[in-house]
Amino acid sequence: MPLFERAIMFTDIHHGNKSNSSLFNQDCSDFINWVCSVAKEKDINTCLFLGDWNHSRASINVATLNYSTQNLEKLNETFDAIHFIPGNHDEYYRDRREFNSMPFINNFKNIHFYNDITTIDDCSFVPWLIGDEHKKMRKLKSQYVFGHFELPHFYMNAMVQMPDHGEVKSEDFGSCGTVFSGHFHKRQEKGNVAYIGNAFGHNYSDAWDDARGITILDWGKPHTYMEWPEAPKYRTIKISQLLEGPEQYLSNKTYARITLDIDISYEEANFIKETFVDQFSLRELSLIPNKNVNALDQEAVGEINFESVDTIVTSQLTQVESDMYDNNLLMDIYRNL
Repeated sequence: MPLFERAIMFTDIHHGNKSNSSLFNQDCSDFINWVCSVAKEKDINTCLFLGDWNHSRASINVATLNYSTQNLEKLNETFDAIHFIPGNHDEYYRDRREFNSMPFINNFKNIHFYNDITTIDDCSFVPWLIGDEHKKMRKLKSQYVFGHFELPHFYMNAMVQMPDHGEVKSEDFGSCGTVFSGHFHKRQEKGNVAYIGNAFGHNYSDAWDDARGITILDWGKPHTYMEWPEAPKYRTIKISQLLEGPEQYLSNKTYARITLDIDISYEEANFIKETFVDQFSLRELSLIPNKNVNALDQEAVGEINFESVDTIVTSQLTQVESDMYDNNLLMDIYRNL
């Protein structure tokens, strides 16, 4: 018997992102409201969440905790069953799943939280892998696998590809049907693996890429995607292009970085900024001198690579072999930096 007939699936919402920004947390709340409205409209009773509900691994801001809890309550009230796996941002430790940022989640009767690899009715739920768990993936034979994987040769964000780290690979799921994953925010598919894309754009690494939102899965049928109509958008563009038709590029909730590729005065630049922010209800409009474009690109790439750097540091610390150092203590020090 199938675990569900029809389900809404989403991932990587990251409550508390942008230094616990109240605006970002409100976006999370508005997104969940939209998810619940789609579920009611389409009579969908099952929800699948693929990891990274919260953003910070080390601590949860009190205001963020309230948004996070309220949004779990909304899902619990809307769906008969929510199948929920933790991502790496939800786990306090990167090398074990002893503590997570949602210890209260089991108090919601309709939420099934999978802190261990679990297979039910031809569905496998795989939280952020630790230790040698990647070796178990070759044994899975489920029709659907839902996980939070870091697979090589997929794009992390923008156009930066994940290198082969020698652990879990797409080929390990050769005996499975379709694998749905969170973790990488860019929506993409290759073979039987689908990264479904995060809930909505989070930063300029997502510029011009609005393919995010939810996935609708009917058992045994091809999945489909839906974008959140009210999602914030990120745009990078030259001012010469923008002035030719700003309505093509700017809209409500837009974050825009405008490169000044033509000579304009300080007064003209400020007038353009104030006019466009007011006219299109922009959230941000930054005017960037042409010489700073490369620096911004490097900043974006650095942000994209943050997780892989974290992985490398963690790997090195766990491999320290010395009677003078405690590996767990080193990890705790690193986590609190």
